[in-house]
Parts: sequence; C-alpha cells; structure tokens
Amino acid sequence: MEHDLASGAMWYGAFLFSTVCHEASHAWVAHRLGDSTAEKGGQVTLNPVPHIRREPFGMVVVPILSWYLGGWIVGWASAPYNLAWAREHPRRAALMALAGPSTNLALALIAGLLIRLGYEWGVFGAPYVLSMSRLAVSSGDGIMGLAAQLLSIFLSLNLLLCLFNLIPLPPLDGSNAPLLLLPAGAAKKYSEVLRHPILRYAGILVASQLIPPILPKLLPAVTGILFASVR
Repeated sequence: MEHDLASGAMWYGAFLFSTVCHEASHAWVAHRLGDSTAEKGGQVTLNPVPHIRREPFGMVVVPILSWYLGGWIVGWASAPYNLAWAREHPRRAALMALAGPSTNLALALIAGLLIRLGYEWGVFGAPYVLSMSRLAVSSGDGIMGLAAQLLSIFLSLNLLLCLFNLIPLPPLDGSNAPLLLLPAGAAKKYSEVLRHPILRYAGILVASQLIPPILPKLLPAVTGILFASVR
C-alpha cells in the first residue's frame, strides 16, 4: 500500500465514510425495529461528528497513527443499543447487527460497478501489480488516476469490512446471525453467551488471524470479475 500523504488521505476518507455508513445503518435499523437508543444519540446520520464524538480514538487517533506508523488503517466505531430490547427481540437484534456488513457489501458493489463502467468506457484497466489500492488503474494521470485508486480503496476496504464483520465470532456482527434461526428460548441463552468478556476478546484475536490469508486470493478473484470479457 502506498505510504504517502495523498494515499493516506484517500484511505482515511474511505475508512471514515464506510465506517459511518456501517454504524448509521445499525442505528437506523434498530430505530425502525423499536430501539431508539442510537437515534436519540444522533447516530442515524451520515454526519461523522456524532460517530467521532462517541469513539474519538477508534475513528480518528488510532486510524491516523496506524497509517503513520505502519501504512495501514486500523480503527473502530460503535452504535449504542438497548440490551433489554436485544434480549427481548433477538431476531430484531440480529437484523440490526447484520445491517452494518450489508451496507459495506452494498458500498463495495457500487465501487465495483463504477470500476466496471470505467472499463467498458475505456477509462480503467486491470493493474499489472495488485494491491488493495490498485484493483484498477487508468491509462492517463490526473483525476482519472485518482478515481481509479479511490474506487479501488472503497472496493477493497468495504469487502474487507464486510467479510471481517461477518465472521461468526463475538463481538463481530456475524455472531448474531444464528439468532435469526434459533427458537426464542435458545436465542436468549445464546445472546447471553455472546456477551461473555473472554469470548469477545478471543473472537477479535481469532478473527484478526483469519482475514490476512484470504486477501492474496481475494484480490485476484475480484479483478477477474471486474475485467472479465462479456460475450
């Protein structure tokens, strides 16, 4: 990943927008399904300020430091919700949790569609060397080159956020998916298990080890789809 100011600005901008969309979707779905905790906190919005105010270290300090020190964006955010509501309505809580990675998937699909359109119009092409910020390149410099890099970042980052959050380990969103299928009694017991502190720390540790081996296979697969010939 290119470790320069312009690339860092694009990565941080993509991280900020994608994370805000992720958390706002949690808040909006929860509000629609009966829990207005995040809505009252002002988080049903794409304005980053309420989200940064809630998690200033995860949204600003850590991402900027991680880029400066290692050329990589690491960060987090959160949307509050009512635990009593989640226990009483486990399926609604599951839909609220899955709204975040679903939003990241939608953002990735939009970025991929724009890259594909650029390819069809002869603006973008496949890169010789793949990276998360080089899934597409432009034959010219200037604004189209920046557009290719920014769309590459949006696509790869949102795919990564979607996959990471769908890992079925607490505290990640994917751990709530079984609540859609479990009977009410079992769902409530499962919800209590998910909140055990040891499981939550272990889940983050295990999940962080699962993603790196996937990326080398994921990026070529993505570019293969983006630039596939259509008969």
